[in-house]
Order: sequence, then structure tokens, then C-alpha cells
Amino acid sequence: MSHTLGYTVNCSMLFTELPLTERPRAARDAGFDAVEFWWPFEGATPPPAQVDAFVDAVAAAGVRLTGLNFFAGALPGPDRGVLSQPARAAEFRANLDVVTAIAERTGTTGFNALYGLRQAGTDPAEQDRVALENTVAAAAAVARVGGTVLVEPISGAADYPLKTARQGLDFVARAREAGAANVALLADLYHLAVNGDDVAAVVRDHAAEFGHVQIADAPGRGEPGTGELPLDDLLTAAQKGGYQGLVGLEYKPTVPTAQSFGRLR
Repeated sequence: MSHTLGYTVNCSMLFTELPLTERPRAARDAGFDAVEFWWPFEGATPPPAQVDAFVDAVAAAGVRLTGLNFFAGALPGPDRGVLSQPARAAEFRANLDVVTAIAERTGTTGFNALYGLRQAGTDPAEQDRVALENTVAAAAAVARVGGTVLVEPISGAADYPLKTARQGLDFVARAREAGAANVALLADLYHLAVNGDDVAAVVRDHAAEFGHVQIADAPGRGEPGTGELPLDDLLTAAQKGGYQGLVGLEYKPTVPTAQSFGRLR
């Protein structure tokens, strides 16, 4: 690829043939020095021994943990995040202390707060209010570790209200107006493409505002080269447009994970 952006391996999507705590080492063995994860525990406040095992696995592998989701409920599955679920606000707030403690130990600075699905019987305006309150609280928590709250439009869930870059950027703007300066868009180029965004235009107009970028090819969500998305061109344009961060490899490998990196070299 012609851009010079670095990669971080999403170990919740890649190396799933291995136990979770063995995946950072596998990423290192494949030549990478950075990893990211979805929330790697079942509950919002896991037992300390589980947190220790996770942090120790990253440290022992000699990789950096660059990104972590906040607790997102059942993922993948029926929740797709809890940020906007009024009944789970206390769970989300309790999770902030766990996330910041992990960040203090690992140096992680990117934190994905998945919005959550619209809920039957709950006023969408109330969900949006809760999401904004939770985002401001999350931003204050991770500001202590130099962190950024990431807002991600996603595909594949009709009841998820943030589908386009514009919807994501509008929510980021509301969070900033509410006093949370450290909130930014997570531009997953696969999700944006599948949802019908003009991804090249999004990159052209907003690359400098991206808090993080993730990639998979489309259609199919496989590794680069398995679909039709011009990922090299898009990442080159993002870099030229001012994006200087890492690129998260968040795809479903069509071959054993270690073989799926061939197009990146």
C-alpha cells in the first residue's frame, strides 16, 4: 500500500481461532506492534483477576493496546452498545472506572462508545439525551488518561441510529457543545460504504477530524483485496487530508488470520 499509516490489529475480529489472551502474542508474531479490542469481558465490571490476565497478556506480548471499547452489552448481538439505553446507564458509568484503570496500565487512548439500538417503548429523544450524558461522562473519565471517546456509525443493524458519517459527526458536535472536547468520529470505512456513504467524499472532507479509522473490504467484510473498496486510495487520501493515526484491521478473515495480511505488505 502506498500510504505510510501504521496498523493496529483488532483482536476481537482477528485471531479468533485462539483464546483471547493468546491473540496479542499472535499479532506480535505476525509482525504488528499494536492491538485493539472490543470490550473483552462479559460484564461491565469484571473480576480484577480477569482484568489482570488481559493486561498481562498484552504486556507479555510486547504490543501496545491502542484501542478498547467501553462495555457494549451483548456484542455482536442484540445490544450493539449501551450508551443510549436508560436502564443501563448505571452499568455504563460503573464501566468507566474499569476502562480508565486499564488505560492507566496500558497507555490506551482510543475508546469506542457504541451507541446502542433504538428500544421499543423508549422515547428516542430520551435515548439521545442519555447517550449525550453518558458520552460527556465518558469523555471526562478518559480525559484523565489523555483519551478520546470514539463515536462509530455501524451497519447491519436497522435500529442503530448512527449509520452515516454525517450522523456520527452531528453527535460528536453535540457532545463538544456539551463540553466534551475529546470526542471524535470513528470512521470504519466498511460500515460507511455498506450504509451507502460516499466514502471518498467523507475522507476528502473530514479526514483531519477522524479520531480513528478501521477497515474491512466491502462487500463481505473480509481482508483487503476480497471486495471492491479502494482501501489503499482511501487511506492514502486520509493521510494526505491530515489523518495521522493508526488504521484498525477489523475484518473477518477468509483465510487463517496470519495469511490474511498479505495485501498489507
